[in-house]
Amino acid sequence: MLKYGKTAQHAIMAISYLAEVYDGGATRLSSRDIATQRQLPQPIVAKLLVTLSQAGLVDGAPGPKGGYWLAKSPAAISLLDIVSTFEKVGDPIACPFGTGACDSEAPCPLHYKLLDLDQQLVDFLTESTLETFTRSARCQPTPLPSRQG
Repeated sequence: MLKYGKTAQHAIMAISYLAEVYDGGATRLSSRDIATQRQLPQPIVAKLLVTLSQAGLVDGAPGPKGGYWLAKSPAAISLLDIVSTFEKVGDPIACPFGTGACDSEAPCPLHYKLLDLDQQLVDFLTESTLETFTRSARCQPTPLPSRQG
């Protein structure tokens, strides 16, 4: 249950494939290659790659030897970089009791839990980079956080 929409989710799917094959830009993939691998519609992937290129996250070149590649190392691109290209990040989750129903002066019963959830999501997106998707990182299991009870 993530707060951002399908466009940002599809962008992460597309750019994460570029991270999987990252080799400094020698390997270039077409929007069709990425769409096929991620099972996404090719026209959508093409539009996403243009936007990601405009944001400086992806580079591209036209022609037979063209294609797309990451503009930076996977470790230098956070999920927040990607999501914020397509979504407004930082807006709090809407109060389930309605607009204007609560604030920090008169919080609803869920107010502080929602603020905490929102901050956890922003922290997750900030701390998670495309390095997670590289071949070497995929071989390493991600440790589960310890739960304090």
